[in-house]
Formats: sequence, structure tokens, C-alpha cells
Amino acid sequence: MSTSNANFKNKCVTQVNCIFCESLLCTRGMKAVLLADTEIELFSTDIPPNRTVDFVASCYSTESCKCKLRDIACLKCGNVVGYHVVAPCKPCLLSCNNGHFWMFNSEAVSTLNRLDVTGLNLLLWGDLPELDDSENEESESPLEEECIR
Repeated sequence: MSTSNANFKNKCVTQVNCIFCESLLCTRGMKAVLLADTEIELFSTDIPPNRTVDFVASCYSTESCKCKLRDIACLKCGNVVGYHVVAPCKPCLLSCNNGHFWMFNSEAVSTLNRLDVTGLNLLLWGDLPELDDSENEESESPLEEECIR
């Protein structure tokens, strides 16, 4: 799914940090809700956070859907900070979703809204460039990292 999807283009881009050790986990976070329970808020990203988290334990599913999930932990402190949707189920894929498969639990992270290149306005998802399949979290420019609120 494109990050410029009309439903999500006006959402703020956030920096996501581990609440336990304050380590930077990703710079392309989006506030989201759990599809199976919209009362649960979390943060998601569209780029695998390869150098900041790693998988722990085995895949599992929840009672609410058949998605295959796998927990992710902060590489700096080892605490579980979220999960990766390894294989989404058909109902979740067909529902209104942002196309992100890397989720961060709200209780395990802190976030900061990012600013655009002017440093005056919040950076919105619709203003981000489209990603190539080969891009990852490390490819962001130093200028983008300076524009964090």
C-alpha cells in the first residue's frame, strides 16, 4: 500500500524510541490502531527496522484473527517493543489498513512528531517520498533526522 493513501496522508510522521533505554527504533512511525480492536493504539512503520530490533520467540496468532505475528525486541536493551506481521490474514488485508507490518506497542515506546525540512511544520505521511523495495530505515538523510520535534 502506498504511504500517500488518502486515508493516511495527513497523519504525522513520528520518531519512535524504546521507552526502556531511549534508543531510537525508527524515524518513520505512524500512530495507528489495532485492526482487531480499534480501542488499542500503537505505532507502526513501513520500513523494517533492521538495525534497531530483532525477532524473539516463535510466530504466533491471536484469538481475534489468523495473522501470523512475531515479537520484536530492542537490540540495545532486549525488551520486547512490538511485533512484526509475518503473514497477514485475508480479513486484515481487506480491511482499511496503512500497509505497515512492523508494530510498536504504545506502552513500550515514546514518540516525537517530526518536522518537515523547513523545521516549522509537522511532517506528514503524504509528504514523504515513495520507497523502493530495497530501501530501509538506515537510508534516511542526516537532514531528516535533524527535523524532529
